[in-house]
Amino acid sequence: MTDLLRPHAVATPVERLDGPAKVTGTAPYAFDHAVPNPAYLHPLQAAVARGRVTDIDTRPAEELDGVLAVLTHRNAPRLASDEDAELAILQSDEVAFRGQFLGAVIAETPEIARQAASLVRITVDEQEHQVQLRADHRQLYVPEEVNPTFPTDTSQGDVDLAARDAAITVDERYTTAWYHNNPMEPHSTVALWQDATLTLYDSTQGAHPVRTAIAPVLGLDPEQVRVIAPHVGGGFGSKGTAHAHLILAALAARELPGHWVKFALTRQQMFSLAGYRTPTIQRVRLAADHEGRLSGIGVDAVEQTSRFKEFAEQTGIPARTMYAARNRRSTHRLAPLDVPVPSWMRAPGECPGMFGPEVAMDELATACGLDPIELRIRNEPHVDPESGKPFSSRNLIACLRDGAHRFGWDGRDPTPRGRRDGRWLVGTGVASSTYPVHYIPGSAATVRYLGEGRYRVEVSATDLGTGARTVLAQIAADALGVGVERIELGIGDTALPVATVAGGSSGTISWGSTIVEAARIFRHEYGDNPSEGDEAAGTTPENPAAERFAMRAFGAQFAEVRVHEDTGEVRVPRLLGVFAAGRIINPRTARSQLIGGMTMGLSMALHEESVLDPRFGHIVNHDFAEYHVAANADVGALDAHWIDEDDPHVNPLGAKGIGEIGIVGTAAAIVNAAYHATGVRVRELPVTLDKFLH
Repeated sequence: MTDLLRPHAVATPVERLDGPAKVTGTAPYAFDHAVPNPAYLHPLQAAVARGRVTDIDTRPAEELDGVLAVLTHRNAPRLASDEDAELAILQSDEVAFRGQFLGAVIAETPEIARQAASLVRITVDEQEHQVQLRADHRQLYVPEEVNPTFPTDTSQGDVDLAARDAAITVDERYTTAWYHNNPMEPHSTVALWQDATLTLYDSTQGAHPVRTAIAPVLGLDPEQVRVIAPHVGGGFGSKGTAHAHLILAALAARELPGHWVKFALTRQQMFSLAGYRTPTIQRVRLAADHEGRLSGIGVDAVEQTSRFKEFAEQTGIPARTMYAARNRRSTHRLAPLDVPVPSWMRAPGECPGMFGPEVAMDELATACGLDPIELRIRNEPHVDPESGKPFSSRNLIACLRDGAHRFGWDGRDPTPRGRRDGRWLVGTGVASSTYPVHYIPGSAATVRYLGEGRYRVEVSATDLGTGARTVLAQIAADALGVGVERIELGIGDTALPVATVAGGSSGTISWGSTIVEAARIFRHEYGDNPSEGDEAAGTTPENPAAERFAMRAFGAQFAEVRVHEDTGEVRVPRLLGVFAAGRIINPRTARSQLIGGMTMGLSMALHEESVLDPRFGHIVNHDFAEYHVAANADVGALDAHWIDEDDPHVNPLGAKGIGEIGIVGTAAAIVNAAYHATGVRVRELPVTLDKFLH
């Protein structure tokens, strides 16, 4: 922490500054922005997984009163770039996945647009498709790198030899399901094309990243695109990259210059157009001696990607750094399928990639006759196993011990099926959590004195419901030596200084450090008595310690699971997480983020699964009626704590980011608890009752 940042507002549970606006319904989300005489867009979508359009009859739609335009690949403007295949829509007759945009109807009302779209007749020459992920897929290949720039395969020593020579081995296959992000606010855009400029009200995790992505596609300079996103109703990664609906809205607005066009994806459309987490098949191998000390760790991951655009989830990455072992290997293989392109989902890589290894660690503990917490402690590395760098701080053991105390782990009978409550079998389980510290350069901030002790602080950060608006105001207040109420914060607009994406748990630490730097420069130039209108700007300061240390947050997840002996019904009455994430800027919003992640992990463990119909290549449970997410009734006691952790190396704030670590490890802890309850080892998510009925 710099001397400039005074701990008055920071580290206090300030209530969300945007709370009143949200609960009174006055906070404008993307589709809410009032614009004069808007037109409404309804898309035309492919009903097959692969093929070519041979005919489109748009005349019935065009003849309907109130229809303003119909776009297809036959009349859509040519895009300036097709480098990003996901964004290069309406440029050919090719169909690459079911749900792909084949056109759009723009009309005076949403009802007319929907009706007109139903009148368009599209003929497609359907071709054979492949949509199912298999570990033995004939076209598996090695991607050049996995998200974002990690080596695809790494190897130290010989895992095969270690497994042959080990006293105890675990060699199992674990699978995670196909998941969709499903934020409450659907992906929405309001577009205006006027005087060679494009204005977008958009539901996005990064106004500037959206502008950077779509400007070259549309043949515009970035300065010709303005993106505005003051409030965002969730994203979980799905709004961290530009998707095709942005281009479709922009093309419609270009077709009707000077006319605002509104476009919100329906819940069903989001399942094919807004990204998702790839399913994974993980072969995990652990080799250890009788005392449980690891000699080998291997993770071989198989995932899917779309045939037309590659995305490689970094599933094997966390195993590279989690536990000590002389022999280590992780690999990634992709199956190209006729499906939409996967993308970011909360804790990409770490979330699915910690499931297999953490369940395998529980299996190893059972084989060694060890307590699973003790097993993890025995394999604590002194330095980062992959890079050899020391950790800036690593308090996994402290999290495990503190969590064990809070959870009542001591005295736990390790015997499966050893505890029951009537017909309910009761068990407890544990798993570790980790997430890297992403301190991303590239943001800028300005500080301007408004007079009477008030400051205007601007940075085009995005608050997607995480509390960024509140914590950034806290950081600015301490950096300028005033109360939070004296800070006027401007965010979510490309008219403001550039900011990086709200993703990778990087927002607060990156933008906050930028604000601290701008405040330092301001106070250096104007002292403690500025004049009205005085202004200074700063950019994200470099962190030389990043080259010297491995930087990660850690945590421990504890779960109690009950499984009914007769029906297999699964309940989770208790979840506890204890985390070490550096300095906590706002305990109130931090706890919200952590328990939100844990709830999402519970949902991953018990409910969430996008069910594919291989005949037609689409997700059949594509709404909230059938894609089940965890609700209040699904968990009894849910709590998150953190330990005090002073890490001066990670960034000027000493914070590590908390938006994603909460989901990591939750599913594994629940699976491990289910085994303890029943003696049945589940290795395939979700944990549904059929897994226990033999």
